[in-house]
Amino acid sequence: MGQLDGRIAVVTGGGRGIGRAIALRWAREGATVVISSRTQDDLDAVVGQMRAEGGDGRAVVADAMDRTDAREPVQAALREFGRIDILLNNVGGSAGRHHDPFDGDDATFEDTLTLNLVSAFWTTRAALPAMRDQRYGRIVSIGSGASKHTGANLAYVTAKHGLAGFTKQLAAAAAPHGITVNLLCPGWTATSLIDWEVIGASKGMTASEAEAWASSFSLQNRVLAPEELAGMATLLVADDGLGITGQVISVDGGYKV
Repeated sequence: MGQLDGRIAVVTGGGRGIGRAIALRWAREGATVVISSRTQDDLDAVVGQMRAEGGDGRAVVADAMDRTDAREPVQAALREFGRIDILLNNVGGSAGRHHDPFDGDDATFEDTLTLNLVSAFWTTRAALPAMRDQRYGRIVSIGSGASKHTGANLAYVTAKHGLAGFTKQLAAAAAPHGITVNLLCPGWTATSLIDWEVIGASKGMTASEAEAWASSFSLQNRVLAPEELAGMATLLVADDGLGITGQVISVDGGYKV
């Protein structure tokens, strides 16, 4: 018996990194998991692994930057299964190149907010009516160390802090309907978004020096693996997590404490 037997889950950005790790864990726990990203090959590989391990999944190609596409994974779950129990808003990152707050362009700031914050609203908004009607729902968004601290570019920190406010206010609105809402915050995590060569070059370091520099921000002096987020993500959406809502929770090795 798995902790999520019979549940229908949607994971955005489920083709790689943290989204992939959590989607695979939830499938192992018995959920049917609908995953989305822009890349069909990545999605097919994850669904293939789910099924090879005895789980079940569906792939939906969708661009989270588009307000219609952002809703499609949820709508696909509702069309096929008639319900959605769990939503993971995992899409995120920095959009554009011009992040200097003194001379950066508007599009870079606005696109980064859309990618990290507005897209989470679009997808959540698609799921909320069904969750309200069934009086059950679990919503988790992926934040960042930048949801609590400074240290990244202005747009990214603004968006990730915004997710904290989004989580708390939505939790207040959704609680009477049996819906919990939480924010799960990693620190430095070894995903495809991290390129140590590029980070090192920007700081006059080698790739190995850049990774050591990033590791130094955590008490455990290391960069976490995506799979290390999956346990807490599972707790937040399983029956044992019923009493956890409106929380900003870190799994980050003690990042900037």
